[in-house]
Amino acid sequence: MNPTQTILVVDDAEINLHLLQGLLQPDYRVLTADNGTAALQLALEQQPDLVLLDVILPGMDGYAVLQRLQADARTKHIPVIFVTALSSAEDEARGLEFGAVDYITKPLNPIIVKARVATHLKLERQRRMLEALANIDGLTELPNRRQLDKVFLTEWEHAVRGGSELSVAVIDVDCFKQYNDLCGHARGDWVLRQVARTISASLLRSTDFAARYGGEEFVVVLPATPADGAWLLMDTLRRNIERLAIPHPGSDVSDFVTISVGVAGCRPLPQQQAALLLQKADQRLYHAKRSGRNCVVGDGLHSSFNSSAVFSPDLPLDFPGL
Repeated sequence: MNPTQTILVVDDAEINLHLLQGLLQPDYRVLTADNGTAALQLALEQQPDLVLLDVILPGMDGYAVLQRLQADARTKHIPVIFVTALSSAEDEARGLEFGAVDYITKPLNPIIVKARVATHLKLERQRRMLEALANIDGLTELPNRRQLDKVFLTEWEHAVRGGSELSVAVIDVDCFKQYNDLCGHARGDWVLRQVARTISASLLRSTDFAARYGGEEFVVVLPATPADGAWLLMDTLRRNIERLAIPHPGSDVSDFVTISVGVAGCRPLPQQQAALLLQKADQRLYHAKRSGRNCVVGDGLHSSFNSSAVFSPDLPLDFPGL
């Protein structure tokens, strides 16, 4: 049993609420609601691990509640067990067709209720674990490209709604192929893990997000951060990587492992495409590589897609005054 798991019990009969609450509360956190509207609000706010839902409710019945839960991306993943006095095979079939994961009939048998609740909570834990694993890069333990796409789009939409700035950085480990060729792929994997840990440790806020983009590339998403602030953070990261002092016998940049970074930021507008910001950062990474590597290239003065780049890709880059 896991007391941190939350169950929402929805029933308009107070005696049933008390019965289920007393039955489950020793092992789980239990929330209660006596109508569909309150149930939907609690499900959205509290994100329970399981809902025990009566079919016959005043106003909005259980079928309508389940449909509303499934129609909202924020609650559609929550499993629902119908708990009802409707006991015919047709009623049970209808409930399962609506999307309930199970169907318990009244009068309630405590042993049956506890066993089925435990089973579905176990399945929910396993589902969430698998979902988390599907979003994690196995080598670096950072979020993977799939999770990056979700988070980046979410942060873009949030910035559009709030009128805030958003910056991204694309990071590349310099001369990584040469490192693998000379030191072996096992050692190369170790380097990627060290870089990933340093990226995570260098981020300042819980909303900052880092992911493995692929190969030796990483992406950092920085909500509510202007481009110049993102540039400063990434240059701190660049210096932190240098301080690891990992020998790199094949680098034509340094005796140690280094990174190159491209940074771009903007204040997103509804008519703009999120992918363009990432493309802009990727272009600046290319400029960083052309400019000698072990540097951070970004636009520290402007935050619009239409702004001209501060740094020319055809000239050596430095950062006076920063």
